[in-house]
Amino acid sequence: MEEIVDVPEIPEEAQEVALSLYAQAQDFLTGLYRPWNAYQIGMIIGVILIAWLLTKVVGPVFREWLRTREGWPKWRMRFGVMVHRRLNLIFFITVMWPLVWFMREYTWPSRSVFLTVSAKLAMAWLIIAILTRLISNGFLRSVVRYAGWTWVTLSIIGVTDEFQSLLDTAALSLGETRISLWLVLQAFFVIGALFAIARFVSTTTTSQIRKNKEISPSMQVLAVKFLQVILYGMAFFIGLRTIGIDLTGLAVLSGAIGVGLGFGLQKVVSNLVSGVIILLDKSIKPGDVISLGDTFGWINSLGARYVSVVTRDGKEYLIPNEDLITGQVVNWSHSNDFVRLDIYFGTSYGCDPHVVRKIAIEAAKGVDRVLAFKAPVCHIVGFGDSSVDYILRFWISDPTGGLTNIRGNVYLALWDAFAENNISIPFPQREVRLLGDEDAEKAEALPD
Repeated sequence: MEEIVDVPEIPEEAQEVALSLYAQAQDFLTGLYRPWNAYQIGMIIGVILIAWLLTKVVGPVFREWLRTREGWPKWRMRFGVMVHRRLNLIFFITVMWPLVWFMREYTWPSRSVFLTVSAKLAMAWLIIAILTRLISNGFLRSVVRYAGWTWVTLSIIGVTDEFQSLLDTAALSLGETRISLWLVLQAFFVIGALFAIARFVSTTTTSQIRKNKEISPSMQVLAVKFLQVILYGMAFFIGLRTIGIDLTGLAVLSGAIGVGLGFGLQKVVSNLVSGVIILLDKSIKPGDVISLGDTFGWINSLGARYVSVVTRDGKEYLIPNEDLITGQVVNWSHSNDFVRLDIYFGTSYGCDPHVVRKIAIEAAKGVDRVLAFKAPVCHIVGFGDSSVDYILRFWISDPTGGLTNIRGNVYLALWDAFAENNISIPFPQREVRLLGDEDAEKAEALPD
């Protein structure tokens, strides 16, 4: 026996909408056979050809002119490129609207309907193309542009009500909540538009906050993050309320999210809270030089989950905020930028320690980056097996410039100064003695 497959029944409302759209399309195609409608189609094709020819002539000249505008701001140059890409549409509008006005003036309105529709469509498409350039995200810009073109086209040809009804019939009911395709599209575009506005406001305000030198870097980051959370949160909830979604149902969802955060996202939440604490107590800020374990570098940026640390060799470490809160961190520039460095060296016992100390201090003073007002000091720290051991201490005020290189420069200055003053630096020496036959016999006779 053949298996009977149940085909979902199409809602009666959807059938009526589809029949209405079919009837309108049939009337449109039938109207093309009328003489004046055919003349209008020919005029539209003629205007398209004229716009194409004008673009071929003006386009290369306009492109070469744009290449000479080197001093223009970036936004103006982008606008010029956009205009170059839409020259065909611009020339079509420029030629079509005078033709529409001429036809309305000297003929009946019915003889310029298609011309008017095509002119309105071209104008609307051009305006949408210009406005969507304000959206920085390429994917979102394309989605909004094509969706806008589609909706404007439906509005101008007068089928938006039917199209909206057709989308509204495709719905899914979850309890008392009815989610239709029309509602989903509304939510997508309304929330997307509000997010774009929030992004624009956030970017503008962020630039103003970062220009304010009276606000510390850590507080700038905190203010920017707080502002972004507020703006995007408001955009999301206002968007949901605008399309008519009841927000009381989100209480259960927020409770579930809270449970999930408590069990599965402990580390993430810990890093987020640690990031807020770091910003509030100002223990580290962008530009500080820190050491954490074997990592030495300066803070590049403070994120919600991690801190970016760039080392002298160009490596960028993303250190979780929790490690900076719970671990021992050396901040070389927390309260000020002054850093004291120590280096160790030794000289032979035949050299006068008083002279050695004086020469070492003068050598360190002559090195760039070594601070003169915090004078270097040199002390004896011990008497070794073959050398008198010293420690040389000096200060710098730019740890971001590196520590190993300044130590190397001071060692090199010591080498040159000691060479000029005949001060020797001892090194391990070994003496090898060859025993004769008698000595060898004596050594063998010794007890074990």
